[in-house]
Amino acid sequence: MQRMKKKLMVSPFTLSSLLRREKDPKLALQLFLNPNPHHSNAKPFRHSLLSYDLIISKLGRAKMFSEMEIVMENLKKDTRISPEEIIFCNIMTFYARSRLPSKALHLFDEIPSYRCRRTVKSVNTLLNGLLVCHEFDKMMEVYDRIEDYGSPDACTYNILINAFCVMVDLVSARKVFDEMLRRGVEPNVVTFGTLINGLCANSELDAAFSLKRRMERDFKIRPNAHIYIALMKGLCRVFRLDEAIRLKGEMLRKKVELVPAVYSTLISASFKANRKGEVSGLLEEMRGNGCKPDTITYNAMIHGYCKENEFGLAFGALSEMEKDGCKPDVISFNVIIGGLCRERKEGEAYDLLEDMPRRGCAPDVVAYRTVFDGFCDVKQFKEAASILDEMSFMGYAHHTSSVSKCVDALLIEENKELLLTYVFMLVKRNSLDRYIWKLVTCLLFKDSSLDVQELFDGTDIRFGAYRSHPECLTYKWMVCTSAKVSKQHKDRFTLYVETRFMGKAVALLLNMRIYPWNLLAMEKIPESSSSSLAPPVSSKAMAEELFGRYPTRLQLVVGVDRRSLIASNPSPDVGH
Repeated sequence: MQRMKKKLMVSPFTLSSLLRREKDPKLALQLFLNPNPHHSNAKPFRHSLLSYDLIISKLGRAKMFSEMEIVMENLKKDTRISPEEIIFCNIMTFYARSRLPSKALHLFDEIPSYRCRRTVKSVNTLLNGLLVCHEFDKMMEVYDRIEDYGSPDACTYNILINAFCVMVDLVSARKVFDEMLRRGVEPNVVTFGTLINGLCANSELDAAFSLKRRMERDFKIRPNAHIYIALMKGLCRVFRLDEAIRLKGEMLRKKVELVPAVYSTLISASFKANRKGEVSGLLEEMRGNGCKPDTITYNAMIHGYCKENEFGLAFGALSEMEKDGCKPDVISFNVIIGGLCRERKEGEAYDLLEDMPRRGCAPDVVAYRTVFDGFCDVKQFKEAASILDEMSFMGYAHHTSSVSKCVDALLIEENKELLLTYVFMLVKRNSLDRYIWKLVTCLLFKDSSLDVQELFDGTDIRFGAYRSHPECLTYKWMVCTSAKVSKQHKDRFTLYVETRFMGKAVALLLNMRIYPWNLLAMEKIPESSSSSLAPPVSSKAMAEELFGRYPTRLQLVVGVDRRSLIASNPSPDVGH
């Protein structure tokens, strides 16, 4: 029996196999932490380095960093094991992809505490991670200490050159290249590719071609497809399409592999140069050279056709793409949807949006926003409301400016029913911002003498600054107008304050620096100097009403009771 139990226990080797097969990182973590749950009296499990490596990689890819750090702490305490540097390089890469440069820096400093020596390999990984996070100053600080861990290699210099190219500091990039040569470090194809790409991106084409010739002549390095593509893009950017096509011919002569990006670049440039007639020939040549069009190639065609308003050809390219076994991505559909909306074909755009799931591509937030804006532009607000509800249900955030624009139009039309539909929809999804609060308040409580457009233009509210909370100006306008509107509106306002805000009118007054005792001494609530509001109204009646409705809350806020306030009747002290 004892032997049977022994056989059923998971060994370190078996655990590694189980972890490798387990797809769910949470289940893998449970297995790692408790490999023998049915053996409570078993000795502490002795994990292998491989099992640590596997679980750390799974948790890092899943961005489960807090759990990963617990495992790392266990590894630090497990003095039997001396981890390899590659484990820390992988973790720093995970942190960089999640834009956590401080964690990557901290881990680099902690590597010696894990009984592991730092070399240029981990320095390069850290430098690349900081580059991904655009932490250029930190990069330079790390590079200044690189001699503590070894001599910089070609990878180190390639990362630095790339960083300066990203910063558009080509002078410094060339200096790094010169330092590389001075120190006897041989540049490779990545070095030249990075520099040439940086030069082409900044339209320094003569310098880029000069560097290409130098790499072939002096360093005997053949340009690869990436270098040719960078040069082609640079030429196409300045409308030198014929020279870009000649580079393609050079690639064929020198037997450089023709990748889809070569033809995608030329197809896109042909549309921009009003030479769309050459596109079909490029596509045929591409297939003839054994290069299969990819998603980017088809998207370049779809984009070009949509720019020309040739939607039939765009849909044809989409269908051809599917027949060719190349799955359209969300960009393929969004380009067509955007083009249709620009041409006021919102119905067709909506049909394509509805058809996307059937064609194996879920609509993203861009698709929903584009169709919503399209319906708003042609004043089809019911259809826009349907799109807004669907995108909210999917968890996508709307553009505050787009919804505000829609609400503006509804206010001008005084379409209260549809406006309230929008408001309730936004409240339901907790995405009603303070600007829309103001507009809705304006419609519900405005009187005939108020110029609504003037109120809109006079406000200086930042769109989307705070979600779901009306700001001071909204409350102030409600309070100011409540005394001027009809009894029906007054009752509606009172109910609105009582049920929705629970006495926030008091907080309003405090935010306005109009304290309750000031109200008693003031004849009028002062008009705002920054915006055109409704005419000022009597304040004493408002104060009496507020004290009557919220005596307890007021006493808590101001620390005095109603009688003492009225008796003291201090002089006004009003701020804006």
